[in-house]
Amino acid sequence: MTRLLRLAAVILFAVLAGAPLRAETPDAALATLLAEARKKVPAECEQASADRLVRILCAKRIRIGVRDYYPLFAERRDEQRFGYEVDVAEAIGRMLGVAVEFVRVNAATRVPLLAEDRVDLVIATMGHNTQRDRQVRFIRPHYYRSETTVVGPRELPVASILDLPGRTICVTVGNGSNAELVSQGARLMLFDEAGVLPDRLKDRTCALAAQDDSFFAKYFTEPDFRARYSQKFGFAQVPWGMAVARQGSSELARALDLVSQIFHRDGLFVDIGRLHSIGLGFLVEQQQVWRRPACNTAEGNRDPACVLPPLNAALQPTSFAPQVAAAEDWVEAKSGVDLQLPMLKTVPAWSLFQDGVAYTLVLIAGALAATLGFALLLGAAMGARTPLLRWPARLVTMTLQSSPIVLTLVIAAAIAHGLFVVTTPVLLGAAIAALGLTNGSNAGQAIGEAMWSLRAEGVSGAGLFGRAVGRASTQIVAFLVNAAKGTPIASFIGAPELLSTLTDITSFSSGRATTYTILLVFYTVVVMGVVWLCGRLQRWLERRTAAP
Repeated sequence: MTRLLRLAAVILFAVLAGAPLRAETPDAALATLLAEARKKVPAECEQASADRLVRILCAKRIRIGVRDYYPLFAERRDEQRFGYEVDVAEAIGRMLGVAVEFVRVNAATRVPLLAEDRVDLVIATMGHNTQRDRQVRFIRPHYYRSETTVVGPRELPVASILDLPGRTICVTVGNGSNAELVSQGARLMLFDEAGVLPDRLKDRTCALAAQDDSFFAKYFTEPDFRARYSQKFGFAQVPWGMAVARQGSSELARALDLVSQIFHRDGLFVDIGRLHSIGLGFLVEQQQVWRRPACNTAEGNRDPACVLPPLNAALQPTSFAPQVAAAEDWVEAKSGVDLQLPMLKTVPAWSLFQDGVAYTLVLIAGALAATLGFALLLGAAMGARTPLLRWPARLVTMTLQSSPIVLTLVIAAAIAHGLFVVTTPVLLGAAIAALGLTNGSNAGQAIGEAMWSLRAEGVSGAGLFGRAVGRASTQIVAFLVNAAKGTPIASFIGAPELLSTLTDITSFSSGRATTYTILLVFYTVVVMGVVWLCGRLQRWLERRTAAP
């Protein structure tokens, strides 16, 4: 009997020794993490190396970036904020035991504000993709999921992404799906806030708009909007992630991972979502995932079987991308300047950049020709003795001189939209016409005034117009240069010149400062070339039209 008891004891010990211990719960792990962080207060409050979690506990507040206008998710009226993401932010503040300070962000600013330490956490409808993984640290599990939907008038024949080449689509800066749209040959018209997209559809500034289906969900509950517009197709399903800075936020990120896990398991995300009438399918599905014993552990949010992968947003690299990256690293090592050349590193960006340069040169050449042509035409009319020619020309000139160039550009684009199918050549033509008319009318006025002053001096006959052109050559050249300098404004109507192209590129890549520096250098060189050519033109005109 003693031997049997000893044998049973040995077997029981072996079983207990081999049995896995119960995994630590996310609640216990969060409590331990917060307790350890609070022990560092106030000793580490002034240390620059302190984790953001400690600094949040020291300040007794967490700065959370949210949108100001994203229906159902984050909206602001006066000083009151409301929406799904706003309530999630408040719940996080309660879990950490700190106040919440909201900071306005949009798609373009949410990542930079994290990097600049102006916010601690961003909850701003940001899709988690592989490209953004290099910029921020995403909190997992994710708190929502959506896909990009393309919306347009019901009668517009667009059924799939294959119908996009050559079409202009209104999007927001920083939208993760912009790269996919560009790679399919679409042109982008960029806006800072998604909230303006429905209005731009209604006033026909945009024929198509692309944004998260969650954004348009509210608008499709409105009978008028639903009757006029339809969702053409959807693509790029992506989970949404809260995000913190990659540097100095490891403890904060870990705490928020656990908080998000608890919110899913306990159904808080579902309850908040139901309160704001958002789609609950993803949240209900995630609640079941995080209630499973295998996922409801302190390490569950690191388990690939529990968390969702980011959307793979990798872009095809150019053949010379490694050399470009090496050059960037060399410049940073030698000078400390963080040089970024995104237009040279991926095939879509490189293709856009080449097209942008070509279209810009065409636009500049067209604007110069149109300016000179309208100057000669309107100048001859304003210098004519016949009132039927002179007064209409003066009326046109006065109207153009009184109108901002942007308004003239919009009117030209509206006329083009009404007469033609909107394509790249049509947009370029509208921009050339607007720039040519605006600058040509001013130069034409100088020619007309020169004709009348020469008549007062007794000059007449066949050489009068030529002499007037020569006398007005300085003003003609000035407005030719002005036309060349004004070509970037064509981006306002979606013409694919270089400013528009580089904006497209930076809408899905980093390196905005470097990109726009390159733009400045490009236009400086081009305008210098135009000034040189116009100087030669001026001397030629003065010689040809000089009095005998």
